[in-house]
Amino acid sequence: MRFISSLGKILGRVALPIQLNALFFVFMYTLGIICAYATLPTTKDAHVYGNLYLELFLDLYVVCTILALLPKKVRKWVRLLLCVVLYVVAIIDVYCFVKFDSTLTPTMLLLVGETNSHEAKEFLQTHLTTDVLLGPVGWIIIIMLAHGLSWIIKSRNDRHPMIPMASMIFNPLLGFACLSLLIWSIITSVHNKAATWQLMTGNNIGEVEHALTAKDHAQLYTPISRLAFSIYANSLASKQISQLIEAIDKVQVDSCSFRSPNIIFIIGESLGPHHSQQYGYMMPTTPRQVEREKTGYLTKYSDVVATWNLTSFVFKSVFSMHVVGQAGEWCDYPLFPELFRKAGYQVTFLTNQFLPKAKEAVYDFSGGFFLNDPRLSQAQFDLRNEQVFPLDEGLLTEYDKMRQAQQINISDSSRNLIIFHLMGQHVAYQLRYPKNQKPFKAQDYRELRPELTGNKRKVLADYDNAVHYNDSIVDQIMARFEHEDAIVIYMPDHGEECFEGKRGFICRNHAMKIDYDMARFEFAIPFWIWCSPKYAARHPEVFHQVVEAKDRRLMTDAIAHTLLYLAGICSPDYHAEYDVLSPQYNENRPRILKGTADYDSLKMNVQHP
Repeated sequence: MRFISSLGKILGRVALPIQLNALFFVFMYTLGIICAYATLPTTKDAHVYGNLYLELFLDLYVVCTILALLPKKVRKWVRLLLCVVLYVVAIIDVYCFVKFDSTLTPTMLLLVGETNSHEAKEFLQTHLTTDVLLGPVGWIIIIMLAHGLSWIIKSRNDRHPMIPMASMIFNPLLGFACLSLLIWSIITSVHNKAATWQLMTGNNIGEVEHALTAKDHAQLYTPISRLAFSIYANSLASKQISQLIEAIDKVQVDSCSFRSPNIIFIIGESLGPHHSQQYGYMMPTTPRQVEREKTGYLTKYSDVVATWNLTSFVFKSVFSMHVVGQAGEWCDYPLFPELFRKAGYQVTFLTNQFLPKAKEAVYDFSGGFFLNDPRLSQAQFDLRNEQVFPLDEGLLTEYDKMRQAQQINISDSSRNLIIFHLMGQHVAYQLRYPKNQKPFKAQDYRELRPELTGNKRKVLADYDNAVHYNDSIVDQIMARFEHEDAIVIYMPDHGEECFEGKRGFICRNHAMKIDYDMARFEFAIPFWIWCSPKYAARHPEVFHQVVEAKDRRLMTDAIAHTLLYLAGICSPDYHAEYDVLSPQYNENRPRILKGTADYDSLKMNVQHP
């Protein structure tokens, strides 16, 4: 009997933290469930986090245990502060979802931080409407009011708590139920807790982003966890921004010959040579580029790879003068547009992805923060677009408007660097081309890819249609410089898989281990340089260098050095060994993918097992 009594007391005390914070536990648990459903997307396959109920129990139990260890008077005020914070964050999170179709994100937090009191007042007057208060935001307010009312009633009648203390301590059944739930929740939640720890301990925003590419990445299922992550992500980005701002002061241009008056740099999205007609693909996906190559003015490069298979990582390596193998990090070096501006070029950046917006994934935040910071943007660009478009032709319209307004001047006396950043073949593929431009259909692949299901052949057709549309966009960009003294460089950010071979999936695999199939499908890219007829005539030595270099091995982290050469910029940051057009170019520099795998070693091992 004594053993049973002791066991009963022990089991009863397992539930003591909840007993001492009963109202807090009940209402915060309800709040967590309501927030999960209130921020559930309306898509067909949307569902709440699978471990929501158990992990929320575990989180609140831990909080209640910490509160129970505090002195009673202190506990009361700490609990009140927690309630205020959790309700306010929940209201903001749900409000953002209702108004912007997005819960709290690093970009949204950044935008709030840049808003002054007057702008905030105008925003609330415009968007805090009755329909918002009658929707999910109103649910949170009702829970908050009910919690407050229950607390008042309890405070007036402390002699009769909701659950008698004696029954909680000595009732073994209730204690056993609580212990069982606790053990169960720990077992089911341990993976997500480990993933969350990894996410919240990254050394830089790139590591954080890469952690989110894992298939079983952390699930930030509560408003407060999303806020904590947003604050952390912004703090990591802020450190790199500070380093980049310091690098601005180190920008040094000794002279500039303006070797190429107009340099146009096109950065595409998600395209490997295996889906380009230029490189032997079975479908006519790039007919316009093929025709331009036949003229002799477009030079196709045969062996080019990206450093990463993530856009944000690629952008950092491409824009920074840092290359893989140099000391320090990418953010310790100047960004190449800064050098162009200091040299006297007008720099225009037209992007269809990297503009700050409330509903922005961490990937776009990571790739765009150093482009969108006001100080860094001012140091890099003279002109920028202010909106993104459903299709890339919107960037052409934007460019034409700038030309018509004489913001951009293309003439013999002009000095321009114009960067086009396209949406290209970014998933979802079916959204990346006009519906009236659909040369490929699922049935076209029936004999070519018989192993694919009908739905997969449709996805493949969508992807190839997006490639075909991209071909028209880059051709139209070149057409705008057909009669100018201009040189155009085109490169996608990275490759893309669309049921290649027998791999059976689309997009990219973000595992750290890289084999040759992954390397050639996701890192190898098409790359070409087009010289206008006028440019080829006026700069025959450069035109000859472009053609001569077409079979050199190249990794895109070094492209900034080639751009500086084309501009004739003399600077301590330029190194001829990284410039693919230079006689001093080091073609044997290891091409390290994701900082781990040597592309050429992978290729050689396959060819010579």
